[in-house]
Amino acid sequence: MPRSRPTRLAALGAFAALLLAAGTACGDAGGLQGAGPTETAVSPDKLWPQLTPASSPAYVIGEVNREVVKGVAVPGGDIREVDPVAVVRKEIAEAPGDYEGAKAQYRTTGRLMAECAEGAGRGRCPVLQPYYRDLTGDGQPDLTVGFRLMPGNQTAVRVYTVEKRRLVQVMEWDDAISGVELAGRSVIIRSPSEVAGYEYRLQWTWDADQKAMLLTHDEMLRTGPHKKTPHPSPSHRSPSSSAAPSRSASPSGGSPAASTP
Repeated sequence: MPRSRPTRLAALGAFAALLLAAGTACGDAGGLQGAGPTETAVSPDKLWPQLTPASSPAYVIGEVNREVVKGVAVPGGDIREVDPVAVVRKEIAEAPGDYEGAKAQYRTTGRLMAECAEGAGRGRCPVLQPYYRDLTGDGQPDLTVGFRLMPGNQTAVRVYTVEKRRLVQVMEWDDAISGVELAGRSVIIRSPSEVAGYEYRLQWTWDADQKAMLLTHDEMLRTGPHKKTPHPSPSHRSPSSSAAPSRSASPSGGSPAASTP
């Protein structure tokens, strides 16, 4: 039999009482909490609008580093068959004044290249273990090479790809290095800072239009208390012909996150 209006109202009243009791028993569990007042948004201030915008850079710093490496074979077009020691020897041969002679800037590196008969990453050879990873997005591995610049604490980092069976350098950087990582299409380099408790983090990312690795991030990040670096890398103070003048640092570990041979 259909319920009468009073009966329905009584049932609804009882149901509402049950809901109220349940709500009281649960208290505020799961309820929204106030986060406090929201900061007022402030629009950016444009400074010195009367200045004429610059149309050219202040320094010629080689933002795009791309060069065919002549004289180094790529057997079968496979970059894994390229000898990293031969690649470094080729670079040294193009700048003998930096590596040969008692007063050469990197004389120790030039001398220790004779210790590379067993290959990169062996013994006292200044050429470090090579790493292979697809950084250009073409499905083929690319080559990341590092070698110590001695005497001193700098390391050279280079990236190479293969185009039409030719070896092409697409990135270069020299610095005092505390860590190098490969992530996605990027090379991340961490370097010590002369400011205690901070590191520089620089990130190069493959750019398909320029067909080279471009410096896309340049940051100084806090890492905790550190002693002041007594002799920061020269590149921290002035621009070089092959690198950007500003500097930066990375929060992650120092081991290269890449595939090994």
